[in-house]
Amino acid sequence: MRVVIAEDAALLREGLIRLLEDRGHTVCAAVADGEALLAAVAEHQPDVVVADIRMPPTHTDEGIRAALAIRGRWPDIAILVLSQYVEERYAADLLSANTSSVGYLLKDRVADVTQFLEALRRVAAGGTALDPEVVAQLLLRRGADPMEALTQRERDVLALMAEGRSNAEIGAALVITDSAVSKHINSIFAKLGLHPSDSGHRRVLAVLRYLGAA
Repeated sequence: MRVVIAEDAALLREGLIRLLEDRGHTVCAAVADGEALLAAVAEHQPDVVVADIRMPPTHTDEGIRAALAIRGRWPDIAILVLSQYVEERYAADLLSANTSSVGYLLKDRVADVTQFLEALRRVAAGGTALDPEVVAQLLLRRGADPMEALTQRERDVLALMAEGRSNAEIGAALVITDSAVSKHINSIFAKLGLHPSDSGHRRVLAVLRYLGAA
């Protein structure tokens, strides 16, 4: 993959460069702020962008604003954002803008090289990769709505769907059969009022309903 990195912490930035290049990927540019990120993406047209949410000069939302701008200008470029803490609004903003080729991970996940690279691969392939901590906090914050009708097992399945897991991966994580996963997913669709005739992908719609971003 051709990658552009935006991270103001020099140690993490250099670590990401080394990690990706060691795995055979090309790091087209590694920058430290949102404006430089937009310029690098315009110049290199990478396959995927890895960007910190908070960057100079204010260290608030420069990274996420740049990511949303990239989604608008170059929708085919995948985005994987990194954050020190769970910030649910930013995850919802990204998913509202586009439901494919997007990921949101806590920086701690980078230390798990296998998990980080799998998330990057999934996002670059057009999927979604959401940090389990983001998913867990969103679930805790939900109020009374159709989600309340879901059983605990259905919530577990939907949480893994929100992380971008396939049916086989969900079954392996929960130690249940593929058939059981399919039954749970169909039940989730029914309880959330998502029918086969709905425009859009029901799996994505279910995740958006789960995140409160729809």
